[in-house]
Amino acid sequence: MKNFLAAAIILSISLAFISCNQQNQNLPKQEVLKDGVFIHISHGTDDPHRVLMALSLAEKMSSDKDVILYFDITGIDVVLKDSPDITFSHFASSKAQIKNLLNKGITIMACPGCLKAAGKSPEDLAEGIIAADKDKFFNFTKGRILTIDY
Repeated sequence: MKNFLAAAIILSISLAFISCNQQNQNLPKQEVLKDGVFIHISHGTDDPHRVLMALSLAEKMSSDKDVILYFDITGIDVVLKDSPDITFSHFASSKAQIKNLLNKGITIMACPGCLKAAGKSPEDLAEGIIAADKDKFFNFTKGRILTIDY
């Protein structure tokens, strides 16, 4: 009798587990949202390590995150048509990294107010770089937004 009771309990638990498992399989799968990384670069040729580190980080993060770069203050000196190619230590040069990021479809923006303060306009930006658009700050990802400042 004890064996029969134990078998009945095990069978009941097994049937309940199978039923719950089948119900879970019928639930709609939740979309996994990719998080975004907003990289803010406010330094330019005055701090090559900071600039190249930010660009390098953007490359690394882009493997599994949405990435957008925003240049302002003296950072705009990096994204102008006539910007020098910044080099430092072991990092790839600024122009090489920017070209690679643009080829990956990463948006790179410059602050219009900072351009104006420097006597520049959006027409002075290097190919592929755009003047900042506030909507792009929030629409580049559907997940959370992590901000990193350089």
